[in-house]
Amino acid sequence: MNQKQISIAVFGSSGGVAKSVLALLGKSAQTPDDPLYEHLRQCRLHLVDWKQREAGYYKAICPSLSDKITLHKLDLTDLDTVRRFLAEAEVSLVIDTSWADTVEMLELCDELAIAYVNTALEIASVDASDQLHGFTLLERYHIFEERRGSFQNTKAIVCSGMNPGVVQWMAHEMLKETPDELPIACYVVETDNTFYKDKSLVKPRTVYSSWSPECFLDEAISNYPMFVQQHTPLVLYNDVYELQFKVTLGDIQFYGCLMPHEEVLTMGQHYNMEFGFIYKVNDYTIGTIRDNLQNSDDLWEWNHKVLDPGDAELTGADLVGVLLVYKDKERFMYNVMDNASVYAKYGANATYFQVACGVYGAVCSLLLDEVPNGVHYVDDLLMTAASSYGHYVSRYMTPFIKGENAASDGLLLQRMRPFRSS
Repeated sequence: MNQKQISIAVFGSSGGVAKSVLALLGKSAQTPDDPLYEHLRQCRLHLVDWKQREAGYYKAICPSLSDKITLHKLDLTDLDTVRRFLAEAEVSLVIDTSWADTVEMLELCDELAIAYVNTALEIASVDASDQLHGFTLLERYHIFEERRGSFQNTKAIVCSGMNPGVVQWMAHEMLKETPDELPIACYVVETDNTFYKDKSLVKPRTVYSSWSPECFLDEAISNYPMFVQQHTPLVLYNDVYELQFKVTLGDIQFYGCLMPHEEVLTMGQHYNMEFGFIYKVNDYTIGTIRDNLQNSDDLWEWNHKVLDPGDAELTGADLVGVLLVYKDKERFMYNVMDNASVYAKYGANATYFQVACGVYGAVCSLLLDEVPNGVHYVDDLLMTAASSYGHYVSRYMTPFIKGENAASDGLLLQRMRPFRSS
């Protein structure tokens, strides 16, 4: 995309991911050596949400862009209205941080030759079905894959947050370093102990998460543990929180749960090794789910609360990385961000800022690199396109820490144990 004057639409603009993305774009617009600086100086920014915020909310987040912002209150399921808006506003790039149906949004962008970025797969028909319990992620992926090849009039990067997104770049970088030494497994690993500093703020019958509690619950209680082996998704018929899996990153060790995730499926198509996502959240949220394993569907009826540092001071940090497993050793790479530092600079929690860095990387790639037409996962982008995605995400996401374990804990079933509290 060569033009410098662009019209950007942010879908889901009132949410937590959008808040972090806008804060990061606001920083870019103030930094002359930032890759997006010239584009943002001349852009129009259309912020779209059904539950739209007041103008002052956005001015506080990104004051350097406030004179470029137009607010829109739109229902993204009303496709005729969305199509008319995109055409009339002459939108050239959609940053989709909403829960809108990914296929429907891509259909519109493909029709109008608009570039598109999102952070996850959203398929409305899957969300509406009661028959897919345990397999909602797999079903979203299969439906999306059936349609992905038909979109050839757009340039799109899907699933570019932290994970999925940046983690694929991390795996790609690690694999490039030793091309003649292929691992037997690659695990995306995350330990996030974000929580309130003042525990008295905790309220009963509330699910707390550092990102969308609804999306977290979908992974944690509405899906079975899933991994990929020999390009094939495999499912364990257990509750996610019945099992734990060991992760060692040098001096850091934790036991997380095996969760279904988009990057496990996409990387599993490219490489013949075992892939999985091992995730540990804060102890309070773990306890909430463990205490309700026998009636976990009730958690959907509870209050859902994002851990927002704008509401109250947060402690903890979010560590996300990749672990490459060999027969006699392990290599790893991860990024860790603490909530206090991120909030001081960007007004967000660590998790949402990491996601925003992945969005920023995808936006830079679409605007600055020679990305071919079609819909790309980050894996595809790195393997087939001349993309500087890793350079872009590294600008604000620092540091990346690398290391090696002198021994290996093996494949997933070797690291598995029944859930224990310690």
